[in-house]
This record gives sequence, structure tokens and C-alpha cells, in this order.
Amino acid sequence: MSNYRRAWVPGGSYFFTVNLQDRQSDLLAGEIDLLRRAVATTKARHPFAIDAWVVLPEHMHCLWTLPPGDSDFAKRWMVIKQLFCRGLPVTCEPGIRRERGIWQRRYWEHLIRDQDDWQRHFDYIHINPVKHGWVGRVRDWPYSSFHRAVREGLYPLAWAGDIEVEVPGGD
Repeated sequence: MSNYRRAWVPGGSYFFTVNLQDRQSDLLAGEIDLLRRAVATTKARHPFAIDAWVVLPEHMHCLWTLPPGDSDFAKRWMVIKQLFCRGLPVTCEPGIRRERGIWQRRYWEHLIRDQDDWQRHFDYIHINPVKHGWVGRVRDWPYSSFHRAVREGLYPLAWAGDIEVEVPGGD
């Protein structure tokens, strides 16, 4: 049996990768409004700062900073996943509304060590839709905090290049 070790640092910043069980699914992008509501409700109940987030069809990456004195990111993920599942239409295939029928059992978590580590993960999150071939330019992916980062002056709109990357099978 595996012994998973988590780093529980109150007020820490963490990078997460959360996957759907079905890696061919497009459920996260297809139900983006439901996911946004689940995150907003969770954030209201259990505050945390969203430093960066990208939602792809079958997985998502995010960078959070927890409040001082609080290290319970696991509770936040449990609530997000449950609210998302409960909000799915009843017309979904049988069993899909149960949390275990949608999400991979575990998620990847990394405690951010310093500002350079934070920046590497911040950049990784935003380049991810290009890396996976969903778009040719970072700015073209709609489900990303990249647009907020541009408004805040953290990135130029043409960050990571303004030249389109050829996407296999793309238009």
C-alpha cells in the first residue's frame, strides 16, 4: 500500500494537477460554468487565493495560496469535486454523478518553495493549452487565468510568442 506524503504548510502556496478518470472526456471544459460555481462556492466557504488556473477538457492545473494558519487544501478539493459532481445534469450516463466515477482518485500537489518555483509553475499553467495542442497561442485559450494576468500587467498579450503553433488536426 502506498504511503502518500503531503506537505501541510499553513499559508503555503501549492501547485495542483487534477485529472478526470476518463482522459478522453471533455467534461471540464463542457461544464465550465458548473466548475466555476463549485470553485466560487468552495472559496466562499473555505477561503484561498487563486494565483493561476487553467482548465483543459480532461484535467486542470492551478496555483493556490492558502490563508495564514490554514493548510487544508484537501478539504477544498473534496468540496470542489463534490459540488461539481452534484451539479451535473441527471441525464449524464449512470454513475457519472458520483465523485469516484468522474475524478482520478489522487491528484498531484506540490508545495511551492520560493519565488522562482512559483514563477515556473505560474508559467507552466498558462502555457499548458499550447503544450497539449488545444490552441496555437496562449491568449486563445478561454479557460485560463492568463487573461487576468494580462489585465494585471503580469504578462504581455503576446507572451510565449505571437506566432501560431501548428496544432495537429487544427484548422
